Amino acid sequence: MELVLLCTFLGLTFLGVPVAYALGLSVSVILYHYMHMPQVMITQVMYSGIDSFSFMAVPFFMLAGSFMSAGGVTKRLVNFSQALVGSFTGGLAQVVAVSGMFFAAISGSSAATTAAIGSTMVDEMEKKGYRRELATGIVASGGTVGIVIPPSITLVVYGVIAGSSIGDLFVGGLVPGLLMGLTMCVVSYFIAKKEGIPAEGSFSFVNLLKAFKDSFWALMTPVIIIGGIYGGIFTPTEAAAVAAVYGIFVGFFIYRELTLRDFPRIIFQAVMGTTMIMFIVGAAKVFGWMLTNLEIPHHIGEYIVSLTNSPAMFLIMMNLLLLFIGTLINASAAVVILTPIFLPVATKLGIDPLFFGVLMVVNLAIGCITPPVGLDLFVASAITKVPLEKVMRASVPYLAALLGALLLMTFCPPIITFLPNLLQ
Repeated sequence: MELVLLCTFLGLTFLGVPVAYALGLSVSVILYHYMHMPQVMITQVMYSGIDSFSFMAVPFFMLAGSFMSAGGVTKRLVNFSQALVGSFTGGLAQVVAVSGMFFAAISGSSAATTAAIGSTMVDEMEKKGYRRELATGIVASGGTVGIVIPPSITLVVYGVIAGSSIGDLFVGGLVPGLLMGLTMCVVSYFIAKKEGIPAEGSFSFVNLLKAFKDSFWALMTPVIIIGGIYGGIFTPTEAAAVAAVYGIFVGFFIYRELTLRDFPRIIFQAVMGTTMIMFIVGAAKVFGWMLTNLEIPHHIGEYIVSLTNSPAMFLIMMNLLLLFIGTLINASAAVVILTPIFLPVATKLGIDPLFFGVLMVVNLAIGCITPPVGLDLFVASAITKVPLEKVMRASVPYLAALLGALLLMTFCPPIITFLPNLLQ
């Protein structure tokens, strides 16, 4: 049964069946042919998998990102990033990385971050001498931090599945996200040198202050979310609701670019995005439930422990597996499926669940630009109409840099755990 379950899922995935359907159908085959149990159990388990107060944070963070984007926040974040790093060699490419970090602190999604920054920056970069495929690869890479920097929807999912503090996970993802963004800035500098793209203008502290003032209300979003959670003012789910209301307030009353006419479109986008994520999480929960019934996590755990008792070797094996999995399925689905399998093994080896969760999400974020099926590559390619293989080629230097950052996090856990431990 175990072999049939896994082969059915992998076969459907490689045939191009959407991941959620592949997960559900593979379980359906086992229920019908081997267990002779009613198919209605699939819907019951799916519902139980998403019937959580903490999961209510997902639609609210979706709404917050949509309201912020429609309300003129993206434009102001890009302007602030331009004033901050635009004068350096490879400035516009670095603006993409910095803007990605700022927008990630609003959207919680790598695909949304890629789409928002890509629609704003690619044409501008092409005008300044960047090849279009290079600009597209830079944008795809810049979106990876979307599920690492808080508020991350994927970290919310891990927190619910693992029973970890979502607030601690948010804080734990902050430094890794910044490190990923910094490595991309460094790569952009050397690529610009190689391509012969000169620096533009000189740094102006006055312009930086003006841009900061203009984008102040947008930059306050992560401060309100993290500060509110750690200040005991509200839970992560309530923080998501506050962020959505704050997004309406900023777009409607501060920047005045949000109108009542925009609301139906924004709400529809948030509903569609939430439905997709919840459907995938629910289907992954069904798959995980079947894995547990077949005792696959137990067998895998015993097998891994028989191979090595070294936490370092286990983490390297997990990195390789997660990088591969991240190319095939949605990050949230991967977290739902793999956390119950590997977290007990990690805990048995003395690995901090918070560290393990953030490292897992970083791996899956990098998987978003790992060929052949990286999500951010598809999003960037769809926006700019650049063939996928060219986008993949352009993103390779950034992929290498992000893998270097991942290794550093793997062997230096305080990069992830220092801030949460400091604030406890």
